[in-house]
Amino acid sequence: MFKFKFKFKFKALLALSCLNACLGTIYDSVQDLPGLKYDFIIVGGGTAGLVVANRLTEIPSFSVLVLEAGVSNEGVLESTVPFFVNDLLSFNIYDWNYTLTPQPGLNGRVLPYYRARLLGGCSAHNIMVYTRGSKDDYDRYAKLTGDKRWSWDGIFPYFLKNEKWVRPADHHDTAGQYNPLVHSTYGLNPVSLSGHPWPVGPRIIQATQELPHAYPFNLDMNSGKPLGVGWLQSTIGGGQRSTSATSYLAPQYAKRKNLHVLLHAQVTNLVNSSYSKGKLEFGGVQFLQPGSPPYTAKATKEIILSAGPVGTPQILMHSGIGNKTALSALGIQSLLDLPSVGQNISDHPAVGLSWTVNSTKTLESLAPNSTAFNEAFAQWNSTRTGPFVMGGLTNLGWLRLDPDSPIFEEFPDPSAGSLSPHIELLFSAGRSGATGHHMGISAAVVSPISRGSITLKSNNPLDPPLIDPGYLTSEFDLYVARVGLQRAQEFVTAPVWNDYVIAPTVNITNFTTDELNTFIRNNAAPIAHLVGSAGMSSSDASYGVVNPDLLVKGANGLRIIDASVLPIVPGAHTQAATYAIAERGSDLVKASWL
Repeated sequence: MFKFKFKFKFKALLALSCLNACLGTIYDSVQDLPGLKYDFIIVGGGTAGLVVANRLTEIPSFSVLVLEAGVSNEGVLESTVPFFVNDLLSFNIYDWNYTLTPQPGLNGRVLPYYRARLLGGCSAHNIMVYTRGSKDDYDRYAKLTGDKRWSWDGIFPYFLKNEKWVRPADHHDTAGQYNPLVHSTYGLNPVSLSGHPWPVGPRIIQATQELPHAYPFNLDMNSGKPLGVGWLQSTIGGGQRSTSATSYLAPQYAKRKNLHVLLHAQVTNLVNSSYSKGKLEFGGVQFLQPGSPPYTAKATKEIILSAGPVGTPQILMHSGIGNKTALSALGIQSLLDLPSVGQNISDHPAVGLSWTVNSTKTLESLAPNSTAFNEAFAQWNSTRTGPFVMGGLTNLGWLRLDPDSPIFEEFPDPSAGSLSPHIELLFSAGRSGATGHHMGISAAVVSPISRGSITLKSNNPLDPPLIDPGYLTSEFDLYVARVGLQRAQEFVTAPVWNDYVIAPTVNITNFTTDELNTFIRNNAAPIAHLVGSAGMSSSDASYGVVNPDLLVKGANGLRIIDASVLPIVPGAHTQAATYAIAERGSDLVKASWL
Protein backbone atom coordinates (compact mmCIF):
# COMPACT_ATOMS: atom_id res chain seq x y z
CA MET A 1 0.00 0.00 0.00
CA PHE A 2 1.25 3.48 -0.71
CA LYS A 3 -0.52 5.19 2.18
CA PHE A 4 1.08 5.28 5.61
CA LYS A 5 -1.25 7.05 7.96
CA PHE A 6 -0.40 8.81 11.19
CA LYS A 7 -2.96 9.97 13.71
CA PHE A 8 -1.46 12.58 15.98
CA LYS A 9 -1.77 16.27 16.62
CA PHE A 10 0.97 18.70 15.79
CA LYS A 11 1.96 21.06 18.57
CA ALA A 12 3.54 24.42 18.18
CA LEU A 13 6.99 23.06 19.00
CA LEU A 14 8.62 23.82 15.70
CA ALA A 15 9.62 27.19 14.35
CA LEU A 16 8.82 27.12 10.64
CA SER A 17 9.94 29.79 8.27
CA CYS A 18 7.07 31.48 6.41
CA LEU A 19 6.23 29.65 3.21
CA ASN A 20 4.50 32.60 1.58
CA ALA A 21 4.65 35.69 3.71
CA CYS A 22 1.44 37.69 3.74
CA LEU A 23 2.71 40.91 2.28
CA GLY A 24 -0.54 42.80 2.02
CA THR A 25 -2.02 40.99 -0.97
CA ILE A 26 -3.32 37.94 0.90
CA TYR A 27 -6.41 38.78 2.92
CA ASP A 28 -8.59 36.97 5.42
CA SER A 29 -11.51 39.40 5.31
CA VAL A 30 -13.31 41.00 2.41
CA GLN A 31 -13.45 44.17 4.48
CA ASP A 32 -9.70 44.58 3.99
CA LEU A 33 -9.83 44.50 0.20
CA PRO A 34 -9.43 47.88 -1.48
CA GLY A 35 -12.47 47.11 -3.64
CA LEU A 36 -14.41 44.39 -5.42
CA LYS A 37 -13.90 45.32 -9.06
CA TYR A 38 -11.07 43.68 -11.03
CA ASP A 39 -10.09 42.88 -14.59
CA PHE A 40 -9.92 39.17 -13.80
CA ILE A 41 -11.48 37.11 -11.05
CA ILE A 42 -9.97 33.66 -10.53
CA VAL A 43 -12.19 31.25 -8.62
CA GLY A 44 -9.89 28.93 -6.71
CA GLY A 45 -6.37 29.44 -5.36
CA GLY A 46 -5.28 25.91 -6.12
CA THR A 47 -2.79 24.17 -8.40
CA ALA A 48 -4.01 25.95 -11.53
CA GLY A 49 -5.49 29.13 -10.09
CA LEU A 50 -2.28 30.47 -8.55
CA VAL A 51 -0.36 29.78 -11.76
CA VAL A 52 -2.86 31.89 -13.67
CA ALA A 53 -2.77 34.61 -11.02
CA ASN A 54 1.01 34.77 -11.19
CA ARG A 55 1.20 34.90 -14.98
CA LEU A 56 -1.57 37.46 -15.43
CA THR A 57 -0.09 39.82 -12.84
CA GLU A 58 3.14 39.84 -14.82
CA ILE A 59 1.19 42.45 -16.79
CA PRO A 60 1.15 45.51 -14.49
CA SER A 61 -2.02 46.89 -16.06
CA PHE A 62 -4.02 43.74 -15.21
CA SER A 63 -5.76 43.59 -11.83
CA VAL A 64 -6.50 40.12 -10.45
CA LEU A 65 -8.56 38.84 -7.53
CA VAL A 66 -8.24 35.22 -6.41
CA LEU A 67 -11.12 33.84 -4.34
CA GLU A 68 -10.03 30.82 -2.28
CA ALA A 69 -12.55 29.00 -0.09
CA GLY A 70 -9.93 27.51 2.19
CA VAL A 71 -7.29 28.63 4.62
CA SER A 72 -3.71 29.73 4.13
CA ASN A 73 -1.04 27.10 3.60
CA GLU A 74 1.36 29.15 5.69
CA GLY A 75 2.71 27.20 8.63
CA VAL A 76 0.65 24.07 7.86
CA LEU A 77 3.20 21.48 8.91
CA GLU A 78 1.21 18.58 7.46
CA SER A 79 1.52 20.19 4.05
CA THR A 80 5.17 21.12 4.46
CA VAL A 81 6.79 17.89 5.65
CA PRO A 82 6.49 15.34 2.84
CA PHE A 83 6.35 12.40 5.25
CA PHE A 84 3.21 13.81 6.89
CA VAL A 85 1.20 13.75 3.65
CA ASN A 86 -1.31 11.19 4.86
CA ASP A 87 -2.37 13.35 7.78
CA LEU A 88 -3.91 15.59 5.12
CA LEU A 89 -5.81 12.69 3.58
CA SER A 90 -8.52 12.59 6.21
CA PHE A 91 -11.48 14.68 7.28
CA ASN A 92 -9.99 17.96 8.47
CA ILE A 93 -10.07 21.72 7.94
CA TYR A 94 -7.79 21.42 4.90
CA ASP A 95 -10.23 19.25 2.95
CA TRP A 96 -13.71 19.63 1.50
CA ASN A 97 -14.58 16.38 3.31
CA TYR A 98 -16.49 14.93 0.38
CA THR A 99 -17.77 11.38 0.19
CA LEU A 100 -18.60 9.49 -3.00
CA THR A 101 -22.00 8.13 -3.82
CA PRO A 102 -22.22 4.37 -3.16
CA GLN A 103 -20.05 2.70 -5.79
CA PRO A 104 -21.58 -0.43 -7.35
CA GLY A 105 -18.19 -1.40 -8.78
CA LEU A 106 -16.75 -1.32 -5.25
CA ASN A 107 -19.52 -3.47 -3.76
CA GLY A 108 -21.56 -0.44 -2.78
CA ARG A 109 -18.91 1.11 -0.57
CA VAL A 110 -19.08 4.82 0.28
CA LEU A 111 -15.57 6.29 0.32
CA PRO A 112 -14.06 9.67 1.11
CA TYR A 113 -12.93 11.73 -1.86
CA TYR A 114 -10.11 14.03 -0.86
CA ARG A 115 -10.09 17.53 -2.34
CA ALA A 116 -7.93 20.26 -0.86
CA ARG A 117 -9.41 23.32 0.79
CA LEU A 118 -6.32 25.44 1.35
CA LEU A 119 -4.11 27.78 -0.62
CA GLY A 120 -2.22 25.74 -3.19
CA GLY A 121 -5.12 23.34 -3.59
CA CYS A 122 -4.30 19.73 -4.30
CA SER A 123 -0.64 20.62 -4.97
CA ALA A 124 -0.52 21.32 -1.21
CA HIS A 125 -2.46 18.18 -0.40
CA ASN A 126 -1.53 15.35 -2.79
CA ILE A 127 1.11 12.62 -2.64
CA MET A 128 3.50 14.85 -4.62
CA VAL A 129 4.07 12.48 -7.55
CA TYR A 130 5.30 14.26 -10.67
CA THR A 131 4.39 12.41 -13.87
CA ARG A 132 3.47 13.99 -17.19
CA GLY A 133 1.93 11.06 -19.04
CA SER A 134 2.66 9.78 -22.49
CA LYS A 135 3.11 11.59 -25.77
CA ASP A 136 0.00 9.72 -26.89
CA ASP A 137 -2.15 11.31 -24.18
CA TYR A 138 -1.56 14.82 -25.43
CA ASP A 139 -1.67 13.92 -29.11
CA ARG A 140 -5.11 12.46 -28.40
CA TYR A 141 -6.16 15.74 -26.74
CA ALA A 142 -5.00 17.58 -29.85
CA LYS A 143 -7.07 15.26 -32.02
CA LEU A 144 -10.18 15.55 -29.85
CA THR A 145 -9.99 19.35 -29.78
CA GLY A 146 -8.80 19.89 -33.33
CA ASP A 147 -5.99 22.02 -31.88
CA LYS A 148 -2.43 20.76 -32.36
CA ARG A 149 -1.23 23.09 -29.62
CA TRP A 150 -2.59 20.58 -27.10
CA SER A 151 -0.28 17.89 -28.55
CA TRP A 152 2.81 16.66 -26.73
CA ASP A 153 5.04 18.90 -28.81
CA GLY A 154 2.74 21.84 -28.15
CA ILE A 155 2.43 21.34 -24.40
CA PHE A 156 5.98 20.20 -23.63
CA PRO A 157 7.38 23.77 -23.34
CA TYR A 158 4.81 24.44 -20.64
CA PHE A 159 6.05 21.50 -18.58
CA LEU A 160 9.46 23.09 -18.75
CA LYS A 161 8.10 26.53 -17.92
CA ASN A 162 6.58 25.12 -14.73
CA GLU A 163 9.38 22.81 -13.57
CA LYS A 164 12.51 23.69 -11.66
CA TRP A 165 14.62 20.56 -11.38
CA VAL A 166 16.61 20.53 -8.13
CA ARG A 167 18.96 18.13 -6.35
CA PRO A 168 17.35 15.66 -3.93
CA ALA A 169 17.55 16.47 -0.25
CA ASP A 170 20.37 14.00 0.43
CA HIS A 171 22.38 15.30 -2.58
CA HIS A 172 23.11 11.74 -3.74
CA ASP A 173 24.61 11.06 -7.17
CA THR A 174 21.62 11.03 -9.54
CA ALA A 175 23.49 9.84 -12.62
CA GLY A 176 21.49 7.09 -14.33
CA GLN A 177 18.32 7.94 -12.40
CA TYR A 178 16.80 10.53 -14.76
CA ASN A 179 17.33 12.20 -18.12
CA PRO A 180 18.29 15.88 -17.71
CA LEU A 181 17.45 16.55 -21.37
CA VAL A 182 13.71 16.36 -20.64
CA HIS A 183 13.76 18.60 -17.58
CA SER A 184 14.04 22.29 -16.81
CA THR A 185 16.00 24.18 -14.18
CA TYR A 186 14.41 27.56 -14.91
CA GLY A 187 10.77 27.00 -13.94
CA LEU A 188 9.11 27.98 -10.69
CA ASN A 189 8.05 24.71 -9.10
CA PRO A 190 10.80 22.48 -7.64
CA VAL A 191 10.87 18.82 -8.69
CA SER A 192 13.40 16.24 -7.51
CA LEU A 193 14.26 12.60 -7.14
CA SER A 194 13.66 10.95 -3.79
CA GLY A 195 15.91 12.35 -1.07
CA HIS A 196 16.15 9.40 1.32
CA PRO A 197 17.60 5.96 0.50
CA TRP A 198 14.96 3.43 1.51
CA PRO A 199 16.64 0.09 0.72
CA VAL A 200 13.67 -1.21 -1.25
CA GLY A 201 14.35 1.32 -4.04
CA PRO A 202 17.59 -0.13 -5.46
CA ARG A 203 16.12 -3.63 -5.23
CA ILE A 204 13.22 -2.54 -7.42
CA ILE A 205 15.66 -1.27 -10.02
CA GLN A 206 17.68 -4.49 -9.76
CA ALA A 207 14.49 -6.46 -10.45
CA THR A 208 14.17 -4.64 -13.78
CA GLN A 209 17.56 -6.11 -14.74
CA GLU A 210 16.45 -9.58 -13.73
CA LEU A 211 13.05 -9.39 -15.44
CA PRO A 212 13.89 -7.03 -18.31
CA HIS A 213 11.30 -8.24 -20.79
CA ALA A 214 8.25 -7.77 -18.56
CA TYR A 215 9.59 -4.89 -16.44
CA PRO A 216 12.18 -2.88 -18.35
CA PHE A 217 14.05 -0.07 -16.64
CA ASN A 218 12.89 3.38 -17.73
CA LEU A 219 15.49 6.08 -17.20
CA ASP A 220 12.89 8.84 -17.19
CA MET A 221 9.14 8.26 -17.34
CA ASN A 222 8.59 12.00 -17.99
CA SER A 223 10.10 11.82 -21.47
CA GLY A 224 6.70 11.17 -23.05
CA LYS A 225 7.51 7.44 -23.09
CA PRO A 226 6.61 6.25 -19.58
CA LEU A 227 6.48 2.46 -20.03
CA GLY A 228 8.76 0.54 -17.68
CA VAL A 229 9.90 0.89 -14.07
CA GLY A 230 11.98 3.78 -12.79
CA TRP A 231 12.74 6.20 -10.00
CA LEU A 232 10.07 8.39 -8.47
CA GLN A 233 10.06 12.12 -9.24
CA SER A 234 8.18 14.38 -6.84
CA THR A 235 7.23 18.01 -6.31
CA ILE A 236 9.70 18.33 -3.45
CA GLY A 237 12.54 20.81 -3.15
CA GLY A 238 14.96 21.37 -0.31
CA GLY A 239 13.37 18.56 1.67
CA GLN A 240 9.88 20.05 1.73
CA ARG A 241 6.78 20.00 -0.44
CA SER A 242 6.62 22.46 -3.32
CA THR A 243 3.19 23.76 -4.28
CA SER A 244 1.60 26.43 -6.43
CA ALA A 245 1.42 28.53 -3.25
CA THR A 246 5.09 28.17 -2.31
CA SER A 247 6.26 28.74 -5.88
CA TYR A 248 3.79 30.88 -7.85
CA LEU A 249 2.74 32.83 -4.76
CA ALA A 250 6.22 33.13 -3.27
CA PRO A 251 6.90 36.47 -1.52
CA GLN A 252 8.34 38.19 -4.60
CA TYR A 253 5.06 37.50 -6.42
CA ALA A 254 2.65 37.91 -3.52
CA LYS A 255 3.77 41.51 -3.07
CA ARG A 256 2.56 42.55 -6.52
CA LYS A 257 0.15 45.45 -6.10
CA ASN A 258 -2.13 44.17 -8.87
CA LEU A 259 -2.70 40.80 -7.15
CA HIS A 260 -5.16 40.27 -4.30
CA VAL A 261 -5.94 36.87 -2.78
CA LEU A 262 -8.93 36.50 -0.48
CA LEU A 263 -9.10 33.44 1.76
CA HIS A 264 -12.23 31.90 3.34
CA ALA A 265 -14.19 33.03 0.27
CA GLN A 266 -16.51 30.30 -1.02
CA VAL A 267 -17.96 31.08 -4.43
CA THR A 268 -21.57 30.02 -4.75
CA ASN A 269 -22.45 31.10 -8.29
CA LEU A 270 -21.89 33.56 -11.10
CA VAL A 271 -24.23 36.55 -11.20
CA ASN A 272 -25.32 39.61 -13.20
CA SER A 273 -26.07 37.58 -16.32
CA SER A 274 -26.88 39.05 -19.71
CA TYR A 275 -26.63 38.09 -23.35
CA SER A 276 -24.52 39.73 -26.04
CA LYS A 277 -24.73 38.60 -29.65
CA GLY A 278 -26.43 35.41 -28.55
CA LYS A 279 -23.81 34.52 -25.93
CA LEU A 280 -24.17 34.42 -22.16
CA GLU A 281 -22.12 36.81 -20.05
CA PHE A 282 -21.70 37.25 -16.31
CA GLY A 283 -20.67 40.48 -14.68
CA GLY A 284 -19.65 39.08 -11.35
CA VAL A 285 -19.03 36.30 -8.88
CA GLN A 286 -21.03 35.80 -5.70
CA PHE A 287 -19.22 34.46 -2.65
CA LEU A 288 -19.59 33.98 1.07
CA GLN A 289 -17.26 34.36 4.01
CA PRO A 290 -18.02 32.76 7.40
CA GLY A 291 -20.89 34.58 9.05
CA SER A 292 -21.20 37.11 6.23
CA PRO A 293 -23.93 38.05 3.77
CA PRO A 294 -23.23 37.29 0.10
CA TYR A 295 -20.71 39.55 -1.63
CA THR A 296 -20.32 40.17 -5.34
CA ALA A 297 -16.98 40.76 -7.02
CA LYS A 298 -17.12 42.25 -10.51
CA ALA A 299 -14.89 41.24 -13.42
CA THR A 300 -14.43 43.63 -16.32
CA LYS A 301 -12.51 41.22 -18.58
CA GLU A 302 -12.89 37.56 -17.58
CA ILE A 303 -14.05 35.21 -14.88
CA ILE A 304 -11.72 32.23 -14.72
CA LEU A 305 -12.92 29.07 -12.99
CA SER A 306 -10.04 27.16 -11.42
CA ALA A 307 -12.07 25.46 -8.72
CA GLY A 308 -11.03 21.96 -9.78
CA PRO A 309 -12.86 19.03 -11.33
CA VAL A 310 -15.46 18.98 -8.54
CA GLY A 311 -15.84 22.67 -7.71
CA THR A 312 -15.88 24.01 -11.25
CA PRO A 313 -18.90 22.02 -12.54
CA GLN A 314 -20.69 22.62 -9.25
CA ILE A 315 -20.37 26.41 -9.68
CA LEU A 316 -21.36 26.19 -13.34
CA MET A 317 -24.54 24.28 -12.57
CA HIS A 318 -25.55 26.58 -9.71
CA SER A 319 -25.07 29.45 -12.17
CA GLY A 320 -27.53 27.94 -14.66
CA ILE A 321 -24.98 26.29 -16.96
CA GLY A 322 -25.50 22.57 -17.45
CA ASN A 323 -28.19 20.11 -18.42
CA LYS A 324 -31.33 22.23 -18.73
CA THR A 325 -33.69 19.45 -17.67
CA ALA A 326 -31.66 18.49 -14.60
CA LEU A 327 -31.25 22.10 -13.48
CA SER A 328 -34.93 22.91 -13.96
CA ALA A 329 -35.87 19.88 -11.86
CA LEU A 330 -33.91 21.44 -8.98
CA GLY A 331 -35.48 24.85 -9.45
CA ILE A 332 -32.36 26.41 -11.00
CA GLN A 333 -33.01 28.69 -13.94
CA SER A 334 -31.23 27.41 -17.03
CA LEU A 335 -29.19 30.13 -18.70
CA LEU A 336 -27.04 27.97 -20.98
CA ASP A 337 -27.91 24.39 -21.89
CA LEU A 338 -24.62 22.47 -21.77
CA PRO A 339 -25.46 18.83 -20.98
CA SER A 340 -21.80 17.83 -20.81
CA VAL A 341 -21.17 19.79 -17.58
CA GLY A 342 -20.29 17.28 -14.87
CA GLN A 343 -20.53 14.31 -17.24
CA ASN A 344 -17.98 11.88 -18.67
CA ILE A 345 -15.66 12.05 -15.67
CA SER A 346 -12.87 9.52 -15.42
CA ASP A 347 -10.48 8.65 -12.63
CA HIS A 348 -7.93 6.08 -11.46
CA PRO A 349 -8.82 3.43 -8.87
CA ALA A 350 -6.02 1.49 -7.16
CA VAL A 351 -5.71 -1.61 -5.03
CA GLY A 352 -2.64 -2.81 -3.16
CA LEU A 353 -0.70 -5.83 -1.97
CA SER A 354 2.05 -6.02 0.63
CA TRP A 355 4.74 -8.40 1.79
CA THR A 356 6.57 -8.81 5.06
CA VAL A 357 10.29 -8.19 4.59
CA ASN A 358 13.59 -9.08 6.20
CA SER A 359 14.51 -5.51 7.08
CA THR A 360 13.85 -2.97 9.79
CA LYS A 361 14.39 -0.02 7.44
CA THR A 362 10.78 0.47 6.47
CA LEU A 363 8.09 3.06 7.11
CA GLU A 364 6.85 1.08 10.09
CA SER A 365 10.12 1.81 11.91
CA LEU A 366 8.94 5.43 12.17
CA ALA A 367 5.84 4.78 14.25
CA PRO A 368 4.45 8.00 15.78
CA ASN A 369 6.07 9.07 19.04
CA SER A 370 8.77 6.41 18.77
CA THR A 371 12.40 7.34 19.31
CA ALA A 372 13.10 6.88 15.60
CA PHE A 373 10.18 9.13 14.70
CA ASN A 374 11.29 11.88 17.04
CA GLU A 375 14.87 11.68 15.78
CA ALA A 376 13.74 11.85 12.16
CA PHE A 377 11.52 14.84 12.95
CA ALA A 378 14.42 16.60 14.65
CA GLN A 379 16.67 15.86 11.66
CA TRP A 380 14.14 17.26 9.22
CA ASN A 381 13.64 20.37 11.34
CA SER A 382 17.38 20.94 11.62
CA THR A 383 18.66 20.12 8.14
CA ARG A 384 15.65 19.21 5.92
CA THR A 385 17.17 15.75 5.45
CA GLY A 386 16.33 12.23 6.58
CA PRO A 387 13.30 10.00 6.02
CA PHE A 388 10.80 12.85 6.45
CA VAL A 389 11.87 14.46 3.15
CA MET A 390 9.64 12.07 1.18
CA GLY A 391 6.46 10.10 1.48
CA GLY A 392 6.33 6.33 1.36
CA LEU A 393 6.66 5.87 -2.39
CA THR A 394 10.06 5.06 -3.89
CA ASN A 395 9.47 3.96 -7.50
CA LEU A 396 6.78 3.75 -10.16
CA GLY A 397 6.08 1.35 -12.99
CA TRP A 398 3.90 1.74 -16.08
CA LEU A 399 2.75 -1.35 -17.95
CA ARG A 400 0.56 -2.33 -20.87
CA LEU A 401 -1.61 -5.39 -21.15
CA ASP A 402 -0.28 -8.09 -23.44
CA PRO A 403 -1.47 -7.31 -26.99
CA ASP A 404 -3.13 -10.72 -27.24
CA SER A 405 -5.05 -10.31 -23.97
CA PRO A 406 -8.47 -11.91 -24.36
CA ILE A 407 -10.17 -8.78 -23.02
CA PHE A 408 -9.40 -7.06 -26.34
CA GLU A 409 -11.77 -9.49 -28.04
CA GLU A 410 -14.58 -7.79 -26.12
CA PHE A 411 -13.30 -4.22 -25.72
CA PRO A 412 -11.26 -1.91 -27.94
CA ASP A 413 -8.08 -0.63 -26.34
CA PRO A 414 -9.02 2.57 -24.41
CA SER A 415 -5.43 3.73 -23.93
CA ALA A 416 -4.18 6.72 -25.90
CA GLY A 417 -1.70 4.65 -27.92
CA SER A 418 1.16 2.18 -27.86
CA LEU A 419 3.27 4.41 -25.61
CA SER A 420 0.53 4.61 -22.98
CA PRO A 421 0.05 2.31 -19.98
CA HIS A 422 -2.98 0.42 -18.79
CA ILE A 423 -1.50 -0.22 -15.34
CA GLU A 424 0.53 1.78 -12.88
CA LEU A 425 2.52 0.07 -10.14
CA LEU A 426 3.28 2.20 -7.08
CA PHE A 427 6.09 0.83 -4.91
CA SER A 428 6.28 1.79 -1.24
CA ALA A 429 8.67 1.18 1.63
CA GLY A 430 6.00 0.09 4.08
CA ARG A 431 2.34 -0.66 4.72
CA SER A 432 -0.35 1.54 6.20
CA GLY A 433 -1.20 0.87 9.81
CA ALA A 434 0.75 -2.39 9.97
CA THR A 435 2.89 -4.03 12.61
CA GLY A 436 6.13 -5.63 11.55
CA HIS A 437 7.96 -4.51 8.41
CA HIS A 438 6.62 -4.51 4.86
CA MET A 439 6.98 -3.40 1.30
CA GLY A 440 3.94 -2.55 -0.77
CA ILE A 441 2.91 -2.52 -4.41
CA SER A 442 -0.36 -0.92 -5.45
CA ALA A 443 -1.84 -1.41 -8.90
CA ALA A 444 -3.83 1.41 -10.47
CA VAL A 445 -6.11 1.26 -13.50
CA VAL A 446 -4.86 4.20 -15.56
CA SER A 447 -6.74 3.69 -18.84
CA PRO A 448 -10.28 3.21 -17.52
CA ILE A 449 -13.33 2.72 -19.65
CA SER A 450 -15.61 3.42 -16.68
CA ARG A 451 -17.16 6.88 -16.61
CA GLY A 452 -19.10 8.78 -13.99
CA SER A 453 -20.66 12.12 -13.20
CA ILE A 454 -20.84 15.08 -10.85
CA THR A 455 -24.38 16.31 -10.26
CA LEU A 456 -26.12 18.58 -7.79
CA LYS A 457 -27.79 17.30 -4.66
CA SER A 458 -30.01 20.37 -4.39
CA ASN A 459 -30.25 24.01 -5.42
CA ASN A 460 -28.34 25.01 -2.27
CA PRO A 461 -24.80 25.87 -3.41
CA LEU A 462 -23.45 25.02 0.04
CA ASP A 463 -24.59 21.41 -0.25
CA PRO A 464 -21.81 19.12 -1.47
CA PRO A 465 -22.36 17.75 -4.98
CA LEU A 466 -22.97 14.11 -5.78
CA ILE A 467 -19.64 12.65 -6.91
CA ASP A 468 -19.93 9.34 -8.74
CA PRO A 469 -16.74 8.29 -10.58
CA GLY A 470 -18.31 4.94 -11.51
CA TYR A 471 -15.21 2.97 -10.51
CA LEU A 472 -14.87 -0.52 -12.01
CA THR A 473 -18.27 -0.44 -13.68
CA SER A 474 -16.59 -1.72 -16.85
CA GLU A 475 -15.41 -5.31 -16.99
CA PHE A 476 -12.34 -4.02 -18.82
CA ASP A 477 -11.26 -2.03 -15.78
CA LEU A 478 -11.81 -4.98 -13.48
CA TYR A 479 -9.69 -7.12 -15.79
CA VAL A 480 -6.90 -4.53 -15.72
CA ALA A 481 -7.01 -4.44 -11.92
CA ARG A 482 -6.69 -8.23 -11.78
CA VAL A 483 -3.74 -8.22 -14.16
CA GLY A 484 -2.17 -5.37 -12.21
CA LEU A 485 -2.18 -7.37 -8.99
CA GLN A 486 -0.88 -10.43 -10.80
CA ARG A 487 1.95 -8.38 -12.31
CA ALA A 488 2.78 -6.97 -8.87
CA GLN A 489 2.96 -10.50 -7.53
CA GLU A 490 5.10 -11.60 -10.48
CA PHE A 491 7.50 -8.70 -9.92
CA VAL A 492 8.32 -10.06 -6.47
CA THR A 493 9.52 -13.36 -7.99
CA ALA A 494 12.75 -11.71 -9.22
CA PRO A 495 15.85 -13.21 -7.55
CA VAL A 496 16.68 -9.91 -5.81
CA TRP A 497 13.76 -10.49 -3.45
CA ASN A 498 14.86 -13.96 -2.28
CA ASP A 499 16.63 -12.68 0.84
CA TYR A 500 14.31 -9.72 1.40
CA VAL A 501 10.67 -10.75 0.96
CA ILE A 502 9.34 -13.15 3.57
CA ALA A 503 5.68 -13.66 2.67
CA PRO A 504 2.63 -11.88 1.25
CA THR A 505 0.17 -10.49 3.76
CA VAL A 506 -2.61 -11.64 1.44
CA ASN A 507 -1.74 -14.48 -0.90
CA ILE A 508 -3.82 -14.15 -4.06
CA THR A 509 -2.01 -16.97 -5.90
CA ASN A 510 -4.81 -19.46 -5.62
CA PHE A 511 -7.71 -17.02 -5.79
CA THR A 512 -10.36 -17.82 -8.35
CA THR A 513 -11.34 -15.01 -10.70
CA ASP A 514 -14.47 -14.37 -8.62
CA GLU A 515 -12.46 -14.29 -5.39
CA LEU A 516 -9.95 -11.86 -6.89
CA ASN A 517 -12.78 -9.68 -8.18
CA THR A 518 -14.27 -9.59 -4.69
CA PHE A 519 -10.91 -8.69 -3.17
CA ILE A 520 -10.51 -5.84 -5.63
CA ARG A 521 -14.03 -4.50 -5.19
CA ASN A 522 -13.66 -4.61 -1.41
CA ASN A 523 -10.26 -2.93 -1.30
CA ALA A 524 -9.86 -0.59 -4.26
CA ALA A 525 -9.83 3.14 -3.53
CA PRO A 526 -9.53 6.41 -5.47
CA ILE A 527 -6.18 8.01 -6.27
CA ALA A 528 -8.22 11.17 -6.95
CA HIS A 529 -7.14 12.03 -10.50
CA LEU A 530 -10.61 13.04 -11.62
CA VAL A 531 -10.93 14.92 -14.93
CA GLY A 532 -13.47 15.55 -17.67
CA SER A 533 -16.22 17.37 -15.76
CA ALA A 534 -15.76 20.42 -18.02
CA GLY A 535 -14.07 18.71 -20.92
CA MET A 536 -12.51 20.31 -23.99
CA SER A 537 -13.82 19.56 -27.45
CA SER A 538 -13.41 21.08 -30.88
CA SER A 539 -15.05 24.44 -31.45
CA ASP A 540 -17.71 22.97 -33.73
CA ALA A 541 -18.49 19.96 -31.52
CA SER A 542 -22.01 19.61 -30.14
CA TYR A 543 -20.65 18.13 -26.91
CA GLY A 544 -18.09 19.29 -24.39
CA VAL A 545 -17.95 22.30 -22.10
CA VAL A 546 -15.03 24.40 -23.32
CA ASN A 547 -13.48 25.09 -26.69
CA PRO A 548 -9.74 24.53 -27.25
CA ASP A 549 -9.11 28.10 -26.00
CA LEU A 550 -10.74 27.03 -22.70
CA LEU A 551 -13.64 29.49 -23.12
CA VAL A 552 -17.01 28.04 -22.15
CA LYS A 553 -19.08 27.19 -25.19
CA GLY A 554 -21.86 29.69 -25.73
CA ALA A 555 -20.45 32.21 -23.26
CA ASN A 556 -18.27 35.32 -23.34
CA GLY A 557 -15.66 36.20 -20.75
CA LEU A 558 -15.90 32.86 -18.94
CA ARG A 559 -12.94 30.52 -19.06
CA ILE A 560 -12.03 27.29 -17.26
CA ILE A 561 -8.43 26.56 -16.41
CA ASP A 562 -8.00 23.44 -14.30
CA ALA A 563 -7.93 19.64 -14.64
CA SER A 564 -11.65 19.47 -15.37
CA VAL A 565 -10.98 20.46 -19.00
CA LEU A 566 -9.07 17.25 -19.81
CA PRO A 567 -11.61 15.12 -21.70
CA ILE A 568 -9.98 11.80 -20.73
CA VAL A 569 -7.78 11.05 -17.76
CA PRO A 570 -4.13 10.69 -18.79
CA GLY A 571 -2.05 7.67 -17.86
CA ALA A 572 -0.36 9.73 -15.17
CA HIS A 573 -0.88 11.52 -11.89
CA THR A 574 -2.60 14.72 -12.98
CA GLN A 575 -0.57 17.34 -11.10
CA ALA A 576 1.98 17.97 -13.86
CA ALA A 577 -0.74 18.14 -16.52
CA THR A 578 -2.69 20.65 -14.42
CA TYR A 579 0.35 22.90 -14.10
CA ALA A 580 0.89 22.75 -17.88
CA ILE A 581 -2.79 23.49 -18.58
CA ALA A 582 -2.54 26.51 -16.29
CA GLU A 583 0.63 27.79 -17.95
CA ARG A 584 -0.85 27.44 -21.42
CA GLY A 585 -4.21 28.77 -20.27
CA SER A 586 -2.48 31.87 -18.94
CA ASP A 587 -0.97 32.49 -22.35
CA LEU A 588 -4.39 32.08 -23.95
CA VAL A 589 -5.85 34.71 -21.62
CA LYS A 590 -3.00 37.12 -22.29
CA ALA A 591 -3.37 36.65 -26.04
CA SER A 592 -7.02 37.68 -25.79
CA TRP A 593 -6.31 40.94 -24.01
CA LEU A 594 -2.91 42.15 -25.17
